Amino acid sequence: MFLRIDQVLTPEELKQLHCLFQAAPFVDGKLTAGTYAKAVKENQQLQGDSEAYERASEIVLAALRRNILFEAFAQPLAIRPILFSRYQEGMGYGTHMDNTLMGRGEDLTRCDLSLTLFLSDPHTYEGGELRLDTTWGEQSFKLAAGSMVVYPTIFLHRVAPVTQGVRLVAVTWVQSRVRDPLERELLFELDTVRHSLFEKYGKTEEFDLLCKVYANLLRKWVEV
Repeated sequence: MFLRIDQVLTPEELKQLHCLFQAAPFVDGKLTAGTYAKAVKENQQLQGDSEAYERASEIVLAALRRNILFEAFAQPLAIRPILFSRYQEGMGYGTHMDNTLMGRGEDLTRCDLSLTLFLSDPHTYEGGELRLDTTWGEQSFKLAAGSMVVYPTIFLHRVAPVTQGVRLVAVTWVQSRVRDPLERELLFELDTVRHSLFEKYGKTEEFDLLCKVYANLLRKWVEV
């Protein structure tokens, strides 16, 4: 299941990020690519030890943590450090798989979900679509600035070459409290239904029963 979430970032936050990027140091994206992905990765990334990176990460992480839909869908236990990627004309990222495990030692993270947060207005660049190979065929995403797509880290995917303009995105990976994608989807749908019922009818016996089912399924499946 994919989840599109619009307006994750406010216009002011987008403005702050673009101001930070203007004079910030970007380095070869291959530095953070896995052994096999290096062969197909052509982009630039915001230097991880820069002041601009620290501030940009604070903005994006705060936006993720306050987003109710993201919390309900992802059930995040851990979020990997944000990567800020820049694709200029001619750059792209060929077909690859994201690593199952990232980090080392106590920082080791299982990657259950991937997310791409779009930072550029889609009308300012050509190409640059995020394309996923799924059992339903290729799924393509090119969203408005401030919007993001979250999806299970189980698909071969690519970024189409940018043929004009500049594509800026923030990407990261999530270890979920609920490892199984189907279980996460069921919990998300139950949570959506119970919130909808509460908004329409208030606290009813049916609402209480849904809360009980949700809580006990979460208790059965959650990892902490």
